[in-house]
This record gives sequence, structure tokens and C-alpha cells, in this order.
Amino acid sequence: MSLSNETLAARIDARFGQKLTRVDSTCGELTYQLDKDDLIEVARALRDEPDFHFEMLIDVCGVDYLTYGSDEWTTQSAAGSGYSRGVEREPVILDEADTFDPERFAVVYHLLSLRNNARLRLRIFTGDANPPIVKSVVDIWNSANWFEREAFDLFGILFEGHPDLRRILTDYGFIGHPFRKDFPLIGNVEVTYDPDKGRVVYQPVTIEPRTLVPKVIRDDGQYSAALGDEAGDA
Repeated sequence: MSLSNETLAARIDARFGQKLTRVDSTCGELTYQLDKDDLIEVARALRDEPDFHFEMLIDVCGVDYLTYGSDEWTTQSAAGSGYSRGVEREPVILDEADTFDPERFAVVYHLLSLRNNARLRLRIFTGDANPPIVKSVVDIWNSANWFEREAFDLFGILFEGHPDLRRILTDYGFIGHPFRKDFPLIGNVEVTYDPDKGRVVYQPVTIEPRTLVPKVIRDDGQYSAALGDEAGDA
């Protein structure tokens, strides 16, 4: 059986009421937002109740909305500034503020029901706490284990109750969380071989920041179709 989005949405509205708020989608996907304190209760219901039966968690991902809706560069002035993070020299290790914007960091859960041939996405915001923290769903979907470690590694989001929360993609001595929007493009440290010590060591990054400018199609003769035709005739 294939469960349509609208049928599933009606079941969700009847079961959870105002706990879940539907998020508009431009591509017809079914997404709901909920409070992080309701995550475990809702997740268990979506997995266990026959009206839903989302027995599979296919992904968990972090999101940083720090610069959401704004451009890093504008077409008219890109040649002079480039990507702003590429020219900033001050390293960003961890945000020292006591709190974040409550809707800066989010965790998104992608669910699949094989029985009902249906998909569902859940989104929760981590709140204003620094570091951001939400409850782990490993006890509900075991596949969340590595997904949550990835979100921790790349975004610095902590998952309360995770059995082994440690980095999974970056190296052991890596500093910071590279998918945060304020993380410097050149990083904070680099790995090099020290001949005196006879081993690999970490040191402050030595890469020089540079301006990254996107290719801009110039409005001049070499892009003129007429001149191109003349050159071909010659």
C-alpha cells in the first residue's frame, strides 16, 4: 500500500494535534516541525503505531541557519570582496557566547515506512543553549548512531543519551566544527611531519587566506555571437 501525503498528514494532525506543525514545501515533501522536548514521544509513536509504522530512519542531519537568506557575495562587487569567509583571518574555534539564536541550529530526521511506502521529515531546533543539545534517538532507531556522530562532528550538536558520541569524519586533533557557517574556510590547524620529532604533528594553519571570486561572464566582444560567427568564417 502506498500512503499519500495528504492521508498521512490527516493522520498526523488527528494524532498529534498542535505538537507537530507542518512546514511548507515547494516540492511536495511532507515535513513537520516540533519542539525538541516532544521528540522522543513523537518518534516512538511514529515508529510503533500501525497508522504510521516508520520503522526506518534513513538520515539525521544538522543545519546551521546563521546566514540563512543572505548572500556571501553579490555579483556586482564579487571581484573586490569574494567570499567573506575566505578573507577573514581571525580563527573561529568555538562560539564563546553563552547562548545562540534559538533557531540557529536544527536537526532534521528523515523517516521511511516500508509497510506504507511513505516518507516523512521531522525538524527540531536546538534552542539557545551553548553547546546545542538534543536527545538521542538511538534507542528508537539504531541507525541514528553514526548519523548523530556526524552531526556532532560537523556542527557541534550534542545528543543526550548517545552511547558513544565522538568524531567520525574529522581527525582526532581537529579543532572546531567545519559545517558551522562561521567556521573559517582554511581551518584552524594543519597536519605536518616533524623530522626532529620523527612523527606527524599538528600546528596552526599556515595557508594564506585568498579571495575566491566566481566566474563572471563579461559583457564584451569575446562573448558576441556575431564576432564568433565571423571568426569561424575566417
